Amino acid sequence: MLHTLSTQDVTTPGGLLLVLAVLVPFVGVLTGMVLGGRGAQRVALATLTVGFAIAIAIAAALVRSGDAVIYILGGWAPPLGIALRADGLAVVMLLAVAVVISGIGVYARADFGTPQGVREARAPFVFWLLLLAVWGSLNLVFVSGDLFTLYVALELLTFAGVPLVSLSGQPETLRSALRYLLYALFGSVLYLLGAVLLYGAYGTLDIGLLAERVRPEPVAWAAAALMTVGLMAKTALFPLHFWLPPAHAGAPAAASAVLSALVIKASFFLIIRLWLDVAPALMTPMIAQIHAALGAAAILFGSVLALRQARLKLLIAYSTVAQRGYLFLIFPLITRPESVTFAATDLVAIGVSTSAWTGGILQVVSHALAKAAMFMAAGLIAQSLGHDRIADLSSIGRALPITVLAFALAGMSLMGLPPSGGF
Repeated sequence: MLHTLSTQDVTTPGGLLLVLAVLVPFVGVLTGMVLGGRGAQRVALATLTVGFAIAIAIAAALVRSGDAVIYILGGWAPPLGIALRADGLAVVMLLAVAVVISGIGVYARADFGTPQGVREARAPFVFWLLLLAVWGSLNLVFVSGDLFTLYVALELLTFAGVPLVSLSGQPETLRSALRYLLYALFGSVLYLLGAVLLYGAYGTLDIGLLAERVRPEPVAWAAAALMTVGLMAKTALFPLHFWLPPAHAGAPAAASAVLSALVIKASFFLIIRLWLDVAPALMTPMIAQIHAALGAAAILFGSVLALRQARLKLLIAYSTVAQRGYLFLIFPLITRPESVTFAATDLVAIGVSTSAWTGGILQVVSHALAKAAMFMAAGLIAQSLGHDRIADLSSIGRALPITVLAFALAGMSLMGLPPSGGF
């Protein structure tokens, strides 16, 4: 297995922080709903500060212990109870999300501030509550230790992310949001069906216990295939990407930054968990190559379509399709064949290349930061000019030099130029 997921879990020092990482954003949502109006924005900004501090505290607890941070809900350990766990990968994602969400919150004050003289405006009120709901849902994805809690987290993330697309209320954005919802629900059904198959075959949904019990047999292959296709639909991997570009077309820049940089990272995170933690026995070199082939197709298809776009936001959206493909190249890069035995059967399973794994996760984080920066910069450009037509952006460098510089730096990171994170 890639991570230390013990079947004898006990709550570790700092474990309560995992509960706070999930609860604090949702408490912020409820408080914002009660206060309403400008209070929702104030609560959201305060919650961002507290949540960022919690993410740092979780990272510090992981460093001090040298192992995963664990919290056993209600004192009932798996398989009877539920455990929250944060290993190195989860903590990196928690920190990355905290940084990006905080940046988006600062950026969104201009676009989603309640106008003077107005007690409450619909779009600002809804945006701040949804932003906190997305954050809490993402944190739940990263710390969940069993497949059903992950399903709940995915559904919360879907129903917080979809309305962000349609904040303007225009017919085009509503159609895009509905398409997004249908794809997301399709993915959820397949994921849940796979989880049911695993529970029926192995009697547990806990990730650590499943890693010990899953064997290369038909029911496991069927469950893994169903869950992977469902998660790929949520990740917008080619050819299941058709909901993503239209969702960006009419969405506010802050919403696009949340969606592209963070929301679709959650399902990619779960694909990694599925193949390297839940079912490492199924992760053969052929499976790694299948993931890579889909990623390569996404790179080619997304890049060609991105170059054909006339609008800046759509160019960035289609480039997201391509860059999602790069993330799936992590599978053959990190795999290292090694012989293992299940019962009396010898087969080739997968070890993990530490250096390639580190590089892959750095690429995930770099993409989140760069993509959020590009969408926010594109939003400022469109707001300044009144449009985002690429052919008519020739003078934007003089009008918004800092914005264009930020856009260029993010682009260089995505290109992999040294010394950027993408490199």
